[in-house]
Amino acid sequence: MISYRYYYNSAFSGRNGETMETQSAASNEIQFRDIEIKSLSGWLGLFVHIIIVPVLFLGSFGLYAFGAAGIALGGFLQTCIGILWFVMWNSYVVINPNESAVCQFFGKYVGSVKTEGFRWFVNPLYEKTKVIFRIRNFESAKLKVNDVNANPIDIAAVVVWRVYDAAEALFEVDDYENYVQIQSEAALRAMATKYPYDIIEEKDLGGVALSSHQEVVAKELRESVQARLSRAGIEVLEARISHLAYAPEVAQAMLRRQQASAVVAARREIVDGAVGMVELALAQLSAKDIIELDEDKKATMVSNLLVVLCSETDTTPVVNTGSLYQ
Repeated sequence: MISYRYYYNSAFSGRNGETMETQSAASNEIQFRDIEIKSLSGWLGLFVHIIIVPVLFLGSFGLYAFGAAGIALGGFLQTCIGILWFVMWNSYVVINPNESAVCQFFGKYVGSVKTEGFRWFVNPLYEKTKVIFRIRNFESAKLKVNDVNANPIDIAAVVVWRVYDAAEALFEVDDYENYVQIQSEAALRAMATKYPYDIIEEKDLGGVALSSHQEVVAKELRESVQARLSRAGIEVLEARISHLAYAPEVAQAMLRRQQASAVVAARREIVDGAVGMVELALAQLSAKDIIELDEDKKATMVSNLLVVLCSETDTTPVVNTGSLYQ
């Protein structure tokens, strides 16, 4: 009995797990795609609406000549034609350039109309929702995040986007404009935490920085935002950082740190150049056999040259007019 119960629970758990995985995979698939449906010219619809339907309405009076049955049939036809005449006003739609009308029939997606101009549907019960395909801009608010070195920064971005699939934009997400805003800011936050604001620390040398590698950062940001918005039928044309600065509470301290780092880097370049010049001078003096210097004189010469080359102020040389060993 115990083994049977264990087998039953295991089998049920296995089937349940497979069912959950199947449902999860199905939920990740895009359920709706744009299906273009045909529509007729609105002017043809007006001709039918204003000319043909009233002619049928008036022609139904001819049935009254056939007695009671004709009167009943004529009244029924007049009622139907009258209802149809009023309902047909809902059959027209104007499609502007770069625009689409998504049609639903009692909650079921039928298709989208993308043909520009004055259009007419044979079925007047379609519910029509317009979706604009024109390019739009979204500028995020200034977000306060920490970079990879835990330095607080203020960052904002501009995302250029447009809808390319009307059905996905309407039915895959609740509000695609709000979806663009939230997902763009989420992608911006995630990217800002991966890189340093500037190359200051030794471990950041040779890497990507938010302030100095704008093209690389912009490309990665666009790809990240596109990956998040592709499910909603949205294409990201461009994404760039529009504002980048240290947070006000650390701005002065980080400025001083940057200045100190710049001074250290400049002094390092000066010292490297001075050492190279001293090395070159000693090598040429020795190679051309101009003068022979012992270790003490070499040390004195190196010290004097480094003082002259590395000094921040102009130096005043002292000319020795006597013996070299005085």
